[in-house]
Amino acid sequence: MSLSIYQLLGNATPFLDCIFQYLSLKKVDVTNYELDHICYRVETEERYQYLKNKLIGLGELLTESQIGGRAIASIKLTKPILYKNRNIWVIELPAPKKGSFYKEGFEHVEFVIDVPFDTFLKAHPHLDFITKDLKKSVNQGVTLKETDFSVKFHHHTLEYVIRYLD
Repeated sequence: MSLSIYQLLGNATPFLDCIFQYLSLKKVDVTNYELDHICYRVETEERYQYLKNKLIGLGELLTESQIGGRAIASIKLTKPILYKNRNIWVIELPAPKKGSFYKEGFEHVEFVIDVPFDTFLKAHPHLDFITKDLKKSVNQGVTLKETDFSVKFHHHTLEYVIRYLD
């Protein structure tokens, strides 16, 4: 018998509530933007391998690639994580980086926006976006980073980037 996504990763609702409260407080309206995926961090390589194998049993491994010196698996779930009126189909699972510690748990979400980045940034001049990913050749984006989470904004879903752009 396979474990459910909730048994493996816990309930994402408190994390997502925190994200949406933060976005509301910062006056970033994501009502019409797809919540593309959610990232779950682990502390050890053993935990990464265990969760990767269990998550693959709940969906399809879209890719496992080396990014930034560690493996990152992206899994499309057969049944999405449900949050209010949203379905989250993809889990991003990074292995821990050597020399870096990450507490296990949900770490970031990514939204797909339908406006140019300069328009999006100009609409939120009060926020300190990290813009270094605008220089990337594939999957450009901007990020809001807080102590316990990040919110990223891109023009394509992770699945689209993996299947067609990478």
